[in-house]
Amino acid sequence: MGIHEAFESPPPKCGGCDVTFPEAHIMLATINRPRQLNSIPYALHWEMDALFKWFDNEPSLRVAIITGTGNRAFCVGSDLIEMQRVKKSGDDSWKAEPYKYTHPTTGFAGLSRREGKKPVVAAVNGYALGGGWEIVLNCDVVIAARNAQFGLPEAKVGLYAYGGGLPRLIRTAGLHVASEIALSGRSITAEEALQRNLVNYISKKPETLIDEAIEIARGIAAVSPDAMIITRSALREAWEIPSVERAFQNTHERFYEKMMAGENSSEGLAAFREKRPPRWKPSKL
Repeated sequence: MGIHEAFESPPPKCGGCDVTFPEAHIMLATINRPRQLNSIPYALHWEMDALFKWFDNEPSLRVAIITGTGNRAFCVGSDLIEMQRVKKSGDDSWKAEPYKYTHPTTGFAGLSRREGKKPVVAAVNGYALGGGWEIVLNCDVVIAARNAQFGLPEAKVGLYAYGGGLPRLIRTAGLHVASEIALSGRSITAEEALQRNLVNYISKKPETLIDEAIEIARGIAAVSPDAMIITRSALREAWEIPSVERAFQNTHERFYEKMMAGENSSEGLAAFREKRPPRWKPSKL
């Protein structure tokens, strides 16, 4: 049986983004526009939004990895050449379908404001600038090649980072660090990003980046699918809601009874008692 036959539905087409499945339960999405430094044109925002919604709804998948083709760039943000061409043309036809020239509600490339159910690991293989860094800021785990650089240079070209990255940068690194980076538009190295808690790991070698990202994803995919979804939701609630207690209550009220009534909590406890590996079922949450 081919990998696609194992899915409830095939993955949606995603021009400019290659989709592979390196192991069971893991999806690898690779932005594939190396000549444009993996910048994102308007249409690709919506295609990637559809892809990650499909990922969330596909029971057999548990973790995704996002990366870019080559070793120069992860993603340098919007395709500014396309943006300038649309703006300069004077053609108002975009007003009939304005959504085609904006981000989906899930943000830049369908990821920078995505809530989603399942975790995404960012494997940053080079420049992550503008919307590219905004993608990374909203991922669950980040591993970067040593040559990776991160920045929000929008102010330098008369724009601002409108993919949701500014509040996420503040929540992760603090007001003063975020202000200095965003207001100056300067880039930071992978080493500085690691020191600022903006990166989890730096890969041993550039060529082992994806293998190391898969190893991280494999560890996450090994836990109960239900527990993974609930734990991630609880972490996100705590990140986004000022009240720690309210964040806990929201998660507990939403998931506790479903978790206890589900197959995976019973299986996890039985496996522990019987001293055997658990046999997880696809999550129904």
